[in-house]
Amino acid sequence: MSRKLPFALLHQSLQKDVTTVLSTTPGVAVAYRIRDVAERAGVSKTTVSRVLNQSPLVDPKTRRKVLETARKLNYYRNANAQWLAQGRSGFFGLIISDIENPVFPEMIKSFENAAAQKGYDLLLCTTNYDRERTQVVVRKMIENRVRGVAVMTSGASEAVAGALAERQVPVVFLDLGLTRKYVSDIRIDYSIGIIEAVDHLLELGHKRFGFVAGSNARRSARKYRQAVVEAFSLRGVSSPKIVECDQTFEGGAAAVQVLLAQRQIPTAILCINDLTAVGVMSGLRDAGVRVPEEVSVVGCEDIYFSRFVNPPLTSVRLDRKLLGNKAFEVLESMFQSRQRTGTESVLETRLIVRKSTSHCPTAAFTRQFHQQPQSATW
Repeated sequence: MSRKLPFALLHQSLQKDVTTVLSTTPGVAVAYRIRDVAERAGVSKTTVSRVLNQSPLVDPKTRRKVLETARKLNYYRNANAQWLAQGRSGFFGLIISDIENPVFPEMIKSFENAAAQKGYDLLLCTTNYDRERTQVVVRKMIENRVRGVAVMTSGASEAVAGALAERQVPVVFLDLGLTRKYVSDIRIDYSIGIIEAVDHLLELGHKRFGFVAGSNARRSARKYRQAVVEAFSLRGVSSPKIVECDQTFEGGAAAVQVLLAQRQIPTAILCINDLTAVGVMSGLRDAGVRVPEEVSVVGCEDIYFSRFVNPPLTSVRLDRKLLGNKAFEVLESMFQSRQRTGTESVLETRLIVRKSTSHCPTAAFTRQFHQQPQSATW
């Protein structure tokens, strides 16, 4: 009758067998553990752990010895085990709406760089403007025990803030207008950039304006529209003719046809974003209208390629690099704080003048465009 081994001895025996198999099987790497590094380096497991976590409590000579041993063994620490011990992962989360939207890459890069400089990693998720997907993404953040989440999409609601705050996960939103424990907000001040844009167009002699806006269902589009209307009111100028679109290139091209069908055609058009503005310029070109000689166009966000379109686009600049840095800074500050108090930060906009804006044409626009603008004449 065979004698039963105690569980600890059985585990040790199996572990030894597995290591032997791994070490003698061609092309299969040995799964070394922190104990193996400690034994080879002649130090304790605690010392190895301190070295790997960049603790200042280890002298330089020992640190070099441990790192060299780990390198020779091709040792990789178990991040999951470390997270389990700490109660949090080494990730900060970033939620955006659409990975294809050119407004996001610069912000993602700056957020990730800021996290990496502090020794953290990025968990990036997208919502695609879908409510159910947003709920899945929030759950993923909680399940991965992230240290904090930056929600950089205007489609997120207070319910998202509640779900994360209930789990004691610090979160920073974009233009949510809400701050409380565990919840911070970064407010975009569009007013400065838009007033600069209106003043710029007025100085160029423009008097008839159009505005290609986003849907009021989107919080950011709603705020931008309000800032545009207020800027015209502040300068004592009649509000522009407003046409809504879906904030895409195609949407801008379609919206400008509506403006061209007006009895009096705008000589200057402001747009909800740069993609829309490029679509507007394309639609104007297709209609035989020259930019900026006959119609000036102003975008918003100042995405990277806006300076390379023809003509280079005048745009209300939102500093996305600064936004990414600020989002991480706010999150880390909340995570390090005992009170986890939320704060509000303000990010201002500025006008970047390029070549899509020019003086108002001297000849009055009398041509009325119809659904087939190519057949119309000045």
